[in-house]
Amino acid sequence: MGMTKVKRSFEEALVDLKDGQTVIVGGFGLCGIPEKAIEAIRQKGTKDLTVVSNNCGVDDFGLGLLLANKQIKKMVASYVGENKIFEQQFLSGELEVELTPQGTLAERIRAGGAGIPAFYTATGVGTPIAEGKPTKEFDGKVYLEERAIVGDYAFVKAWKADTLGNLVYRKTARNFNPLAATAGKITIAEVEEIVEVGALNPDEIHTPGVYVQHVLVGENYEKRIERLLTAKEVG
Repeated sequence: MGMTKVKRSFEEALVDLKDGQTVIVGGFGLCGIPEKAIEAIRQKGTKDLTVVSNNCGVDDFGLGLLLANKQIKKMVASYVGENKIFEQQFLSGELEVELTPQGTLAERIRAGGAGIPAFYTATGVGTPIAEGKPTKEFDGKVYLEERAIVGDYAFVKAWKADTLGNLVYRKTARNFNPLAATAGKITIAEVEEIVEVGALNPDEIHTPGVYVQHVLVGENYEKRIERLLTAKEVG
């Protein structure tokens, strides 16, 4: 068998994850989250983590599991509205929170993956988001300097991978996952199916394997819906 990035277990893939590290986690709400990796981190018990993700799951699922287990020291996120534990830990001072506008968060992660240390954006100028950050004027308009984010680890959820770590996401799981995959020093992708090299059409690959160090198959995905809304019948 040729080169493979496939790991047999999450324990094997997470062996070097240490207390105090920064991890970037893909997903949006509960869609496209690396739920098996999150559970493995919970079981490993790694603590004092800085977690960068769009949001922090719900009380009993997703990143909420790590919050409940007191493993997260700092959360960098754009939305925190579905998690009571998050609210309690923030208000009590247990949890440090860096709220970041959603587009800015996406670009900070993308910039980290692209090797761009900082960029300027108009979003947040004149608001509490701008406190302590440098500003610069371009063409008569003030912009805010935002720093890129690079994680010690990035955890992403994809649909398929080949043994070299080329990834294909399915539908809305292409939210923060492709960005996160580029911005980790070590990127771990959990997938629903692993195929041999050559089985994926090059045109359907969303994340090239050069960004991915480890691939694992997860089973029995819950794929929960954060808040179910159904259209009323028109009649």
